[in-house]
Amino acid sequence: MLPSLAKCRSDGWMDPAETPDLAVPVPVQAFQSDDVQGLDRGGRTCSSSLVSSDASFPSNSDGVSETFENAEGEAAGNIRMPDGSKPGIGRSSDGGGRSATFGKLHYIVYDAQRFDEVNALGASARFCGAVVISHGYTEFAEKYDELVWYFLLAGFSVCVLEHRGHGYSPRDVSDPALVWIDDWHRYVADLAKFAQSIGVAAAGEQPLYLYAHSMGAVIGSVVMEEYPDLFHRAVLNAPAFTPNTGIPRWMAFPATATAVQLGISKRRAPFQKDFDPNALDKGHAGAAPVRVEWYRRLRRNDRHYQTNAATFGHVCELLKMGDAAQAAEACSRIETPTLLFQAGHDVWTHEAGQFRFVERVRDGGSSIELVRYDTSCHEIFSMPNKILQRYLDEIFTFFASPADFAFDK
Repeated sequence: MLPSLAKCRSDGWMDPAETPDLAVPVPVQAFQSDDVQGLDRGGRTCSSSLVSSDASFPSNSDGVSETFENAEGEAAGNIRMPDGSKPGIGRSSDGGGRSATFGKLHYIVYDAQRFDEVNALGASARFCGAVVISHGYTEFAEKYDELVWYFLLAGFSVCVLEHRGHGYSPRDVSDPALVWIDDWHRYVADLAKFAQSIGVAAAGEQPLYLYAHSMGAVIGSVVMEEYPDLFHRAVLNAPAFTPNTGIPRWMAFPATATAVQLGISKRRAPFQKDFDPNALDKGHAGAAPVRVEWYRRLRRNDRHYQTNAATFGHVCELLKMGDAAQAAEACSRIETPTLLFQAGHDVWTHEAGQFRFVERVRDGGSSIELVRYDTSCHEIFSMPNKILQRYLDEIFTFFASPADFAFDK
């Protein structure tokens, strides 16, 4: 899988969105070039392989693989977007083929047309548009490689932006373990700019879709509220409208807001710890072990992927963003048909916000369906093949639905 992805991948760098109400902060250079270790895949190598070195992606009988390969193949520097452009590809001495472009947001584009040249088994060989992926808290673009593979097989180009404070995008705190944002509107403005520029270019004359997870799903929801015509269809996976902070919402917001007012916004919130490569993540209960190990290996081998602890300011802004996304007036502006997945064993977000969002979007007259996976953890895309196959089938059926399709309410 990874050599094939490398052949259709390009790394790009985008200036953060500029809005009248948001001054661009001066980012902190949290990493030096020699901090980067191994796992980086535009012609780069992993320290070891979970399975084989065959360029094809081996699958189980149900068509969904639970295996990953060592990364080999050409660098992504020669990859072009579907319109022929070559957006901001950087090469440097960081040991991974990516430029440490100071202050710019990092993103990856996987080109479906280039992917067709790989002749991967099961590929549709037809271009269906592009999918913008909005990742979750402490995540990064490469975590979604397996899901990207399935989108490519189905004929979609994929564009993944690393949100500010995540992955190779700029950081505004010196401690690389911490996640901080001064204003949640910055996440929304950046994703909207990315979708309107890179996403639209990748889609060409075909539709643009949204796939968004957890925190990224809340960001994506607000983008849909502010730009109703941007996406053709949207999938929200376990959106964290009401994140689990460990204490009741009525306590969490006043406490974090007070911390911000006291000038300790960038301090680590209680119970937040650094990344531990040996710790078992309670949030992955029931997930496919090989997928969980893959995520852990990515994080273990690249310090850019080891953000793990929220600051007071970040928690405060996530709570405010979740409230804004659920507001009845905001939900009434959504026009994008939406598929929302809910996980029954979700320990990172509460269901109440998801139910409230669905109800208010429907009250506003738009099409939305909630699909619940009773036995799934927060990251449904990490579950064993039996669940993942059904999950993917529902996504692709939804994406292929007619333009005038509407859910039964």
